[in-house]
Amino acid sequence: MISLSGRDILHAWGKFVSTGVGLGLLIGVTLTMAGVYRGMVDDGKALLDNSRADIWVVQKDTLGPYAESSSLQDDLYRGILAMPGVAQAANVTYLTTQVRKGSSDVRAMVVGIAPGPAGATPGWPPHLVDGRQVTRGHYEAVADVAAGFQLGERLTVRRNHYTVVGLTRRMVSSSGDPMVFIPLKDAQEAQFLKDNDAIWHSRRRTEANPAFNRPAVPGLLDAVIASQSTNAFVNAVLVTVQPGVAPQEVAQAIQRWKRLTAYTRPQMEEILVSKLIATSARQIGMFLAILAVVSAAIVAFIIYSLTMDKIREIAVLKLIGTRNRTIAAMILQQALALGVIGFVVGKISATFAAPFFPKYVLLMPMDSVAGFFAVLGICVIASVVAIRMALRVDPAQAIG
Repeated sequence: MISLSGRDILHAWGKFVSTGVGLGLLIGVTLTMAGVYRGMVDDGKALLDNSRADIWVVQKDTLGPYAESSSLQDDLYRGILAMPGVAQAANVTYLTTQVRKGSSDVRAMVVGIAPGPAGATPGWPPHLVDGRQVTRGHYEAVADVAAGFQLGERLTVRRNHYTVVGLTRRMVSSSGDPMVFIPLKDAQEAQFLKDNDAIWHSRRRTEANPAFNRPAVPGLLDAVIASQSTNAFVNAVLVTVQPGVAPQEVAQAIQRWKRLTAYTRPQMEEILVSKLIATSARQIGMFLAILAVVSAAIVAFIIYSLTMDKIREIAVLKLIGTRNRTIAAMILQQALALGVIGFVVGKISATFAAPFFPKYVLLMPMDSVAGFFAVLGICVIASVVAIRMALRVDPAQAIG
């Protein structure tokens, strides 16, 4: 009977293979959607890995600096650095904006890195694929290769121009945007920079305030205007702990004595997955459920059609005494063969299509294994209708 099933597939191989290819493309979309979710999670973990921090100190009662906005005074890191168990503490700013490249622009996360040794200061890109690290205090940048910049090119962040001196790879935000690293002072200016008209109106309002414009104190107005033109805020302080020290203990001490919020690596990873990616994960889950239902419907329809085409043959088999179990096995084998063909086509299409997606698509081997068994399960379920119909065939139809 196995040979009969194979002969039946060869008899209608064109219809069978074309249906398998169509099903495979649908399975390829399903695997790609799962890869998109895995890529989002991997982007979030890459963001944490690349910061090389054990603790993220942010504004009190916020989920910053990635899930919420956070603002800290840029001198708080000195007090944190003096706490027991702390090895390094560095300010950092994050700004997602459009970075201009000539007449076009690229959406990127601009990271302000604090001055310090490149290999020891948290927040710096851990590795470069070309060029060098930022060595000057202004107007130099290190960009991820996904942003499309080349060494020596000039990019524009707000009103300042920067020269790309280094290139890195897989330095992305939690949403997959490539990172651009610039000096901290430049990043602070870019994040809180006002346009010329806003600056002019702010100075006029300050001059019109008699509390700041006192004739008896000639330098007061200039001092107030100067304080309004500078920015002394950062988004977070990245902390690394000394060997053998538990990050959780240091984080609790920072929260107790500095009255700030401190997150360890597991806590920050939970925030990225449960807060930033949760909605996208539910949406991708709905798409996967819909695609599973559509795949089951396609398999059920084609197996039902193939079974209807050989009703007379099934009746002959029943007439000569073939068991119902054998007939059901023949239909089930065809459904499983269709699923195997579809999965092979889907896996190949997903593998070749993944690099062309604008966001990172991570195809996990375990997802492929789970998808293979899920496809076989769907094929088994989808063949039930055709099997029930075949078992109800009257043997008399063979001579009717």
